[in-house]
Amino acid sequence: MTQKMSAFGKPFETLAEWLSEAEKKELNDPTAMALATVNERGMPSVRMVLLKGADENGLVFYTNLESRKGQELRANPNAALLFHWKSLRRQIRVEGAVEPVTPEEADIYFASRARASRIGAWASKQSSEMEGRFEFEAAIAKYTAKFGAGDIPRPDFWSGFRLKPKYFEFWNDKMFRLHERKTYTLNDNESGWAQGEIYP
Repeated sequence: MTQKMSAFGKPFETLAEWLSEAEKKELNDPTAMALATVNERGMPSVRMVLLKGADENGLVFYTNLESRKGQELRANPNAALLFHWKSLRRQIRVEGAVEPVTPEEADIYFASRARASRIGAWASKQSSEMEGRFEFEAAIAKYTAKFGAGDIPRPDFWSGFRLKPKYFEFWNDKMFRLHERKTYTLNDNESGWAQGEIYP
C-alpha cells in the first residue's frame, strides 16, 4: 500500500503513523474502513472496504462500478470513511469528495490481485440478486474456463475511487469516556489545514 503522506501535512502524517501501528497490532484487516454513501433519495448506506492506497492525493479503494456503492458514488461523489481499531482503541473519520482513479491505476492494482480474485471480479454481479450460490459458482467456472492459464484483463465495470479528504477526526480512547478528538479541516483555498479539538 502506498503511503507518501509525511510531506503533506499533519493529518496525513498521523494517518500514516496510525495505519503503521494498526498493521502491527490489529489481527485482521488493519486497512479495513467503513464507507458511507448516499443514494438519490438521501438514504445513507455503509459497508466495509479495504484501503488500497493512501498519499497526498487521497485514499483509494476498489469495487464493481455497478454495485450499490459504485452507483451511489457516481450519482453523488461525496463520501465518508471510518477506520476503527479495537486493539489500539482508536478511530479516524474522513470526509471528502470522491473521484475515479485512472484506468492505469486500476489496471496495475487489478493485475496485483490473486488470480481467483480476478476471476471473481468477472463472475460477481456485485449487489445484484442471485437465485442461489450455484449461480455464482457456475459463473466462476465459466470464467475460469474462459481465461484458462492466460491473462485476466480488468473488466470495464471494475475500477476504483479516490476520496480526497476535506475533514479528518482522530479519536483516542481515554478513561471515563473523556476521549480525545482532534480535527483537521481543509481551508477553502486548499492551502492548508485548520486544526481543532472537539468535546468527547
